[in-house]
Amino acid sequence: MTSLPAPASMNRLWLPYAALIFGVIALGFSALFVRWANAPGPVVGFYRIGLSTLILIPFFIVRQSKGASISKAILIFPILGGVLTALDHGFWNTSVIFTSAANATLLGNTAPLWVALFAWLAWKERLKAAFWIGLLLSLAGAAIVLGTDFLRHPTLGIGDILAITAGVFYAGYFLVTQRGRVHWDTLSYVWIVGLVSSICLLGISLSLGMPITGYPVQSYLAFLGAALVSQTGGYLAVGYALGHLPASLVAPTMIGQPVVTALLAIPLLGESLQAGQIMGGLAVLAGIYIVHTSRENPQI
Repeated sequence: MTSLPAPASMNRLWLPYAALIFGVIALGFSALFVRWANAPGPVVGFYRIGLSTLILIPFFIVRQSKGASISKAILIFPILGGVLTALDHGFWNTSVIFTSAANATLLGNTAPLWVALFAWLAWKERLKAAFWIGLLLSLAGAAIVLGTDFLRHPTLGIGDILAITAGVFYAGYFLVTQRGRVHWDTLSYVWIVGLVSSICLLGISLSLGMPITGYPVQSYLAFLGAALVSQTGGYLAVGYALGHLPASLVAPTMIGQPVVTALLAIPLLGESLQAGQIMGGLAVLAGIYIVHTSRENPQI
């Protein structure tokens, strides 16, 4: 059985949860920045992660100057996390080309299911019945928020398979990060993950013949916004949370991203929210609440 992050003391228990909530909100902006960028998915991912890595260089240098030396033996965690992040971005952004955005988003957000199954089967984490009920409720709510396209056409095409594959890589990132954060501080871990991931995404973009430059000013502003808000803010917050909370709890909470995106799209994209989507959002929040409380209550 693997070691889990040390529990936070009672007087600081709020901090990992606050970081997790902030991370969900910051990552909820991701889809909006992609819409505003109007560029190929892997290119958006390269700029988002690459610019964030550049922004964090001074902080990383200061961190290392204070004696936070890097051990080669544990470099495998952020390197593997970076590769998994790049594959997640590459597969998910490609899946949107072959299937609807609703299908891709829903199937990409199956990551918590794979995290929970792995933690249960491989790491022998005790996940109560309430946990699984909350997880399934959250996934069902996300399906309603994202629309009924998948429910009307539940067959799996190449785009859907790519999205599921992206969800598996996303789950892998959560699992690797849970292990890696035992040995790494948040900033150093996220910076190395970003460096590896941006290099991989640059290679993917070039190999697919996607242009790296020549975009309008609006696109570059969207790239910068994604780097500052979603990548730097979101990944640092989630990385911190994963140092104090298990991946099987953090991952289901991230299902709240579509709800945040739907709410943000009302004032920022002029989209409306249907009554069914409101109910779906409430189901997501209820499911997340059940997931969290299931780890505290001895019985369902």
